[in-house]
Amino acid sequence: MTSELTDVRREVAIANRVLANLGLATGLLAGLGHASMRLPGNTDRFVVKGRQYAIDSLASMRPEDMVECDLEGYLVDAAPGIIQCLEVKIHSCIYQTRPDIQSIVHVHPRFTVLMSVLGRPLVPMCMEGVTLVQKPLPVYPHVKTIQSHEEGADMAKELGDDKIVLLFGHGAVTTGASLEDSVMSMARLEEQARMNYYAFSAMGPDYPRIPDALINEITDRPNVEELDHFKDALAGGPPQMGGQWNYHVTEAARGL
Repeated sequence: MTSELTDVRREVAIANRVLANLGLATGLLAGLGHASMRLPGNTDRFVVKGRQYAIDSLASMRPEDMVECDLEGYLVDAAPGIIQCLEVKIHSCIYQTRPDIQSIVHVHPRFTVLMSVLGRPLVPMCMEGVTLVQKPLPVYPHVKTIQSHEEGADMAKELGDDKIVLLFGHGAVTTGASLEDSVMSMARLEEQARMNYYAFSAMGPDYPRIPDALINEITDRPNVEELDHFKDALAGGPPQMGGQWNYHVTEAARGL
């Protein structure tokens, strides 16, 4: 096994643990979901959480529990007795059609699931992840697990050029340029869904949303390092913004 593959297995194992730490795969949902990442040196391969563990829990995943697959979803390498996750076609079909995507996450967040069944499009309700739901998200209109190539291809087509696709009554899939991107997008998506549900419960279907004009105030302004009072302090470049992810990675990696 190459050192690169060893490193990726560890990163993916930690990402699965972070999903549990964030409350996205706990309790009844402890073993439901999976994170994956392309191999940087071989983009026709990816590493993903497997299946058939004696104790199946995202919180307990280890590097040796991760499996390597090709873009058809076939198992390339795994520990004895471990197979690819049953929904491996979520990952393989998206990687096939979207070479820009380097990481994929699928879990069953409760508020995201609930809002999909209620038929309410998620709208911006808080600052965290506000741009993720600025426009309606695509919805794969089936509750079933995605197991066949046809199902995976249909779901990937529903995703299209977007970053997120909701699975009706089932969960969500987030994608990104890194594990941090896909995992934290899922956490922020669920926070938006939670706030949407609270608003729906409080006011009914016609609850207000954060308007685009206020979102544009966040996105259409100078970078912090361009402001006079930060220019000297940030002369070396933009501020480091991954501290929350680094915290969760550090906590999830304890014992590995």
